[in-house]
Amino acid sequence: MSAIEADSVYAPQRWGLSVEAIADLGERLHRVWERFRIRFRTKTQDPSAHALTYLRGLLHMESKRNYANIARRVNGLSDDGQAVQNFMSDSPWEPQGVFDQIQRELQARPALRGGMLTLDESGDERAGDQSAGAARQHLGRFGKVDLGQVGVALGYYQAGTWALVDASLFLPEQWFDAAHADLRKKLHIPSTASFASKPRLGLRLIEHARANGLEFEVIGCDSLYGRNSLLRAALDTAHCLYMAAVPCNTLVYLAEPLLGVPPTPAGKFGRPFAQTQVLNGVQPQRVDALSQHPGWPLQPIDLRPCERGLLTYRCAARRVWTISANDQVRVEWLFLRREPDDSFSYSLSNAPAETALERLAHWRSLRYFAERIFQDAKSEGGWDELIARKYRAWMHHAALDALALWFIAETKLDWAVAQPRDPQLTRELQVQALPALSMANVRELLRAAMPLPRLSVDEATQLVVTHLVKRTASTRSRLKAQRRQRRAESKKRHPD
Repeated sequence: MSAIEADSVYAPQRWGLSVEAIADLGERLHRVWERFRIRFRTKTQDPSAHALTYLRGLLHMESKRNYANIARRVNGLSDDGQAVQNFMSDSPWEPQGVFDQIQRELQARPALRGGMLTLDESGDERAGDQSAGAARQHLGRFGKVDLGQVGVALGYYQAGTWALVDASLFLPEQWFDAAHADLRKKLHIPSTASFASKPRLGLRLIEHARANGLEFEVIGCDSLYGRNSLLRAALDTAHCLYMAAVPCNTLVYLAEPLLGVPPTPAGKFGRPFAQTQVLNGVQPQRVDALSQHPGWPLQPIDLRPCERGLLTYRCAARRVWTISANDQVRVEWLFLRREPDDSFSYSLSNAPAETALERLAHWRSLRYFAERIFQDAKSEGGWDELIARKYRAWMHHAALDALALWFIAETKLDWAVAQPRDPQLTRELQVQALPALSMANVRELLRAAMPLPRLSVDEATQLVVTHLVKRTASTRSRLKAQRRQRRAESKKRHPD
C-alpha cells in the first residue's frame, strides 16, 4: 500500500480494521463458544458442538435459518439436521445459564457498568395455536392483535454497546387451564410454571439481573410496561430508577391528591362510604392535555451526534403526582418530548427532584437502543426465522441469539481498544462522530474469514434431488391417508 493510500480515508487501518484481527474472527467465535460450552451440557451428555453449529448458522446465513438448513450449510450435505433439532427442541440444557454468563461477562468490563437496562417485548405471528404460548394477543411489532407468540426481553446499553441479557416466553393465562395440560407437557413447558403478566414477568427478569450482580443506572421501558403503576411502584420500592414511556391518556395530578374514605353523613340511608376517593378536590389531567400548557415551554436539548447530524429534541418536564392501582400516591417526573412528526411522547420517572432536564432527555433517548437490540436480533441474528413450537426451542433459540449478539458486541469492544480509529478521520470527513461498526459489518467480515463450505455442482444437484424425493414421499403419504379415509367412508356407507 502506497503512502497516499495509507493516508486515504479508505485505509482499513485508520478505521481500526486490521488484517490480523479479521483473520482471527473464526478463532474468536470458537473461543467464545469454548467459554460458554459448559452451559450446553446436560447431566448425561455433552451436545455443545451443536451450539457452535447453530451459532455459525445464525451469524453466517442470511435467511432460512432452520435446523436442517443450518446443519447442511455448516456441517455438510450429509447432515440432515436431526441432531441440531434435538439439541434445540428437546435437550434439557438450561438457557438461563447462557444469559447469566453474558451478564457476568458484561459486568466484568468496567467501561460497561452503570448503563441502561431496557425492558421490552417482541411478538411474532403464528399460523396455529399449537406452539407454546401461542394465542390471540397484542403483537407490538405488527401493531395489532393476532395469533402469535410474545417474548419479554431484557436488554442492556452502555457506551455504544448493546446486548440481550435475558428473555422469557410469555404464556397467556389460558395456557394454564386443564384443557392445555397435555399440550404443556408435550411442549416442555416447565411443570413449575404459573401465569405471570408481562409486567410481572419483566419484573422477575430485572430482579434476577440485580441478584446476578448486573449494575445499571436506570431502567427504560415502553408504554405497555410504563403504564403499569404497580410495576413502577415496585421498581421505586426496590430503589431502581426508571424512565417509563406511558400512553397519552395517562392521568396525573398537578397538586398532591389527598386520598381517604370520606365521612358518611349523619342520617344517610344505606351502607356507609367505603371507597377511597380524592378528598381535597384535586382533579386529574391527561398528559396529552398538558403538552399544550402555555406555562410549560419546550426546551431544545442536544443529545448526541448521530449519522443524521446532531440529535436534538424539544423537551419539557415537571413534577406530578400519580395514584397507583393499590391507591398509593407517588410523585414522579412527567417528561414530554416533541417527536420529528410534531407528535408528543410521554414518560414518567422516579428520578430525584433535582434531576436536570438534560439527564431525563438523555435517558429517554437511550430507549432507541432497545429497538436496536431487536433489530439486530431479527434482521441479522435470525430471531424471527425460527418457528418454535416447543418452549425449550424458543428459549434455546433466544439464548443463542443473545450469545451471537454478545459475540458481535465483544468483538467491537476489543477491536476499539486494540486497534483504535484514527482520530483525524472526523476532521477530514467533517463530522462530529464516526459511525460504529454494525452487526452486519462484523458478520460480513466473519463470512470472509470463516466461510461456510460451498456446494459443488454435484452436491447442489443431489440436494435438489433429495428435496424432490422428500416432497414426493410426502405426497405419497398423503395419498395413502386419503385412500384409507375413502375406504373407511365406503364401509360406513355400505356396511354389508
